[in-house]
Amino acid sequence: MEQFALLARLEAKPGKEQELRDFLTRALPLAEAEPGTVRWYALQIGPATFGIFDTFEAEDGRQAHLDGDIAAALMANASTLLAKDPVIEKVSLLAVK
Repeated sequence: MEQFALLARLEAKPGKEQELRDFLTRALPLAEAEPGTVRWYALQIGPATFGIFDTFEAEDGRQAHLDGDIAAALMANASTLLAKDPVIEKVSLLAVK
């Protein structure tokens, strides 16, 4: 059972909403290639607010994701796409269906 998760909140710069949406959509194959990532969700919360939620069975999978290609690509494009630094929280899952 997944016990570990990450919740990231991303705020797009004005006019960069579609680019951030496209970036997140293109990241799916990278997440699929991560053996320690059980589930990966890219979501839109509001007009310029996006998020990523992903789950892991072990802490090492979560850390590998944080050290992986998606995080690196996001940080490499942060100054272009994001209005502010992403908020990334480590989450403990209490129940999963």
